[in-house]
Amino acid sequence: MIIEGDKMFPSEQRMITIIGPTASGKTPFAAHVAKELDAEIISGDSRQLYRGMDIGTGKDLVDYTIGGIKIPYHLIDICDAGEKYTLFDYQQDFHKAYKDITDRHKIPILCGGTGLYIESVLKGYNLPDVPKNDEIRAYLDEKPLEELVEILSAYKVLHNNTDTENKRRTIRAIEIADFQKNNPISNLEYAPINSLIIGVDVDREARRAKISSRLKARIDEGMTAEVERLLQQGVSPEDLIYYGLEYKYVTQYVIGQLTFDEMYSQLEIAIHQFAKRQMTWFRGMERRGFKINWIDYSLDMDEKVARVVELYKEG
Repeated sequence: MIIEGDKMFPSEQRMITIIGPTASGKTPFAAHVAKELDAEIISGDSRQLYRGMDIGTGKDLVDYTIGGIKIPYHLIDICDAGEKYTLFDYQQDFHKAYKDITDRHKIPILCGGTGLYIESVLKGYNLPDVPKNDEIRAYLDEKPLEELVEILSAYKVLHNNTDTENKRRTIRAIEIADFQKNNPISNLEYAPINSLIIGVDVDREARRAKISSRLKARIDEGMTAEVERLLQQGVSPEDLIYYGLEYKYVTQYVIGQLTFDEMYSQLEIAIHQFAKRQMTWFRGMERRGFKINWIDYSLDMDEKVARVVELYKEG
């Protein structure tokens, strides 16, 4: 057992993971659990890493302060917008934060909606640091997206369209696939992490309503001004579009490729589709052997927190 204040918890279960689709209230939920257990949060969001990308990523850093108590968080605002950050980088940074927290005998709470990031650290996969290949990039850059997709499909079966959303993503996917073909991945570098996994369960209609309401709030809060500021700071439109969702569509609006109404309607549809893909990933995790304890988002916060603490104590 480990002792935290006057509480005792199983030593073999060192982490709590809180997942759920966008707009499900993961962050405030995780923060309240962290306050109860004197824990620290590690972000599992692929875009909250970037400084200056605040409204569009829903950082809501105010959520990390509860009753005047600031909950420590990690892997938020650690690199500049436009900087290249890979899954390999995330795995390295996660384990640094994880070790720092556990070395101080604190409980880490991994919280986010980027399923690939979360699953990669829970499983402990060794991910090669694939170097940039300028020769391949120069060769591929002249080809249309349709031909790039055909080239990528020759390397692997394409299970989703994430790698083929645009030329930049597809070229990088080919670069990685080519590297892995010629440099077979070795054994696991990190051991799998034993974690209590909590899923925030939001019914479809409630999720859609929350997404639509939040999108309007983000636009009202200055999402367009945030994108304009990032562009003025030297972040290229291509880099912002690469980040997808809010940054893709609002950038296209700011540079004149879309009208405001086109931006708003297309973005709303894209976020709904994104949330659906998130849930598909999480359900896939269950099929791949992860036990996810689903908790109804609509429950009172105290009740949700009490349920997590109960499950954690049970081991």
